[in-house]
Amino acid sequence: MTMLTRFPLRDLQYEMRRLQQEMDDLFGRFGFRMPSWPVLAVTYPPVNMWEDNDYVYAEAELPGLKLTDLEISVTPNNELILKGKREQPALPEKVEWHRQERGFGSFERAIPLPAGVDPEKIDARLEHGVLTIRMAKRPEVKPRKIPVKAE
Repeated sequence: MTMLTRFPLRDLQYEMRRLQQEMDDLFGRFGFRMPSWPVLAVTYPPVNMWEDNDYVYAEAELPGLKLTDLEISVTPNNELILKGKREQPALPEKVEWHRQERGFGSFERAIPLPAGVDPEKIDARLEHGVLTIRMAKRPEVKPRKIPVKAE
């Protein structure tokens, strides 16, 4: 038995791109050049998050961002806050955009953490455009091994 896996968001994105191409072709036949429609917006920056027994980890893609343009904090409500600003590169005047998929400007994300973390024990590193954050879990949320006594 063959089993098909469906990815609804990916399927929707594919259909939207196909519709965009068909509309571009249709208007192109009449001499109209349509600007590219933006693709479905994604939350910026994209973040991966996982945990082990001692830490919660987060990884965010931030290409072209300088350390001075980035602020990281953890709130009392147990959220990781990523704030920053990505500057648009300097371009000559009167350029004609053909595609603009990379966003520029200020951003802020509040990401709920899966476990309570100690705000004094957080390490963050930005290398090659990837921000990696390691947050130590509070002792009270770490798994505890409970000894079992036999009689």
